[in-house]
Amino acid sequence: MTRVLLVEDDAKLGQQVADGLRAAGFETEWAKRGDEALIADFSTFALVILDLMLPGAHGFDVLKALRTEHHHVPVLVLSARQNTTDKVRALELGADDYLTKPFWPEELIARVRARLRRPVLSADANAVSLGPLRIDFSARRVAVDGVNVDLTRVEFDLLAALARRPGSAASRAWLAEQILDPARDGDERSLDVHVSRLRRKLGDAGKRITTVWGVGYRLEDGA
Repeated sequence: MTRVLLVEDDAKLGQQVADGLRAAGFETEWAKRGDEALIADFSTFALVILDLMLPGAHGFDVLKALRTEHHHVPVLVLSARQNTTDKVRALELGADDYLTKPFWPEELIARVRARLRRPVLSADANAVSLGPLRIDFSARRVAVDGVNVDLTRVEFDLLAALARRPGSAASRAWLAEQILDPARDGDERSLDVHVSRLRRKLGDAGKRITTVWGVGYRLEDGA
């Protein structure tokens, strides 16, 4: 069975979510505190469902620790906090999805299943293919339908950053911090220009780079 870690301090809601996950066929472990989640072995789970307002340690601290330790398990944040700042912060720290409370249980299960269908690449993965698009990380080479595409350093790094977590949104601030050298490449305000040029060079495959309004960009992972 696929193992899911649920981190939720609300007893009634946590029981409902845990029961729903188990009924859907997921082996579920339930942590009721943030500090309890911090000592979990994330490598044994296929997905983490994480609340933010937790006793013991804030959900952001759990998420930051998880990504700092180079765990690539998908994380779905489940929170009553609905402001854009929290959503963007969660994505910057490496969350893959964000669902606000209250929610329909069927939607949560659908999002869990959708996230688990998407590939999650380890940091040392050499290459990935998404439809006609192939990205060779070690050789820094990109091809569309077998034809190499010449990209600048920034364009390749931008595409590679999105391809590491296909199907997940990446904030503009995070992309700019990871990719752009302010002295040479500009700042967050110039990111849209780099994205536009990258899309143009990739042709029809560039349509896979979609805009997530108010957040940033996402590389779609469909066939």
